[in-house]
Amino acid sequence: MAALPVRDTGSALRDLQRITGVQPPGPELPVAVEPQEVAHGYVEIRPGVRFHFAELGRGPALVLCHGFPESWLAWRFQLPALAGAGFRAMALDMKGFGESSAPPDVSEYSQERICQDFITFLDKLGLAQVVLIGHDWGGAVAWNVALFYPERLRAVASLNTPFRPAQPGSDPLEQLRRIPNFDYQLYFQQPGVAEAELEKDIERTLKILIRSHEPEDRLPVNLDLRRVQERGGLLVGLPEDPPGSRLLPPPALDYYVRQFRASGFRGPLNWYRNVRENWSWALRARHRTIRLPALLVTAGKDPVLQPRLSHGMEAWVPQLQRRHLENCGHWTQLERPAELNRILLEWLRELPPEPLPPNSPNSKL
Repeated sequence: MAALPVRDTGSALRDLQRITGVQPPGPELPVAVEPQEVAHGYVEIRPGVRFHFAELGRGPALVLCHGFPESWLAWRFQLPALAGAGFRAMALDMKGFGESSAPPDVSEYSQERICQDFITFLDKLGLAQVVLIGHDWGGAVAWNVALFYPERLRAVASLNTPFRPAQPGSDPLEQLRRIPNFDYQLYFQQPGVAEAELEKDIERTLKILIRSHEPEDRLPVNLDLRRVQERGGLLVGLPEDPPGSRLLPPPALDYYVRQFRASGFRGPLNWYRNVRENWSWALRARHRTIRLPALLVTAGKDPVLQPRLSHGMEAWVPQLQRRHLENCGHWTQLERPAELNRILLEWLRELPPEPLPPNSPNSKL
């Protein structure tokens, strides 16, 4: 039992959320789906590799790709909005996460291999083209599919993650070392080290990593992405029993915890261990541009994928449209779901009509 002094409704709701871990409904909170409210599909990519996805709605196909350390459930606010607008919305568990396969080899998580597997995923579902929307690592996948397989996309969108072509003549790991906020990625390079830390207490890991930038959701000690190697761990110095995050109310947190207990962190961390391989592959396309309809949504409070990193993108993505959410941190789908849904739906409505299938009678008119 706890007594709450009620100064005003907003403060009371925030206090209630802090104590219970339950995110209260509000006028700006759109409908979210639960895992049992969507259809679940599985696609065998090749022996030992299977993709899981959650699906809602009918119509032109959209594929949603999450980042680290997340799940298809990161799109729980977007799936109903996109399905309600007449789309077939499919949220992937990316390779290494959730119910998708988590092969142990680092090479399985190179961008080249992941994009190849994504094309196989489309082929096996009979999807000639889709709109691809990604966040964080999912945004990198979206840009790379657009760069190497543009014929398979109607349009591409990325949340937070900018596109920049690979530059020859500079070692990509050395580039990371020059950016203090990317030190955590260098800490992730040695297999087994970060896994041991993040898997020790998965609930604590997720409650620390997936938090909003709002003052009432902050921890007493901020997560510092700098000097991680020097400190000896990403979570060193953070609370052992952190309060719940408003972005992961108990049902969502429980789902995430179960998923990561089953799959572990090796696959998700392997995404970071192909730095030079990804750079070499991207160099093959450094003179190409992405000429698809494209959208980038930047977030003003993202500590890593800062909006300034996207300066000049129009040179490589000529049809780029930009939207910006100033009061938003890294977890865009969860922090500002209503605003993001409006942005996505407005952009999608402006896209050219979906092409008719080649054998459709109307395609010959």
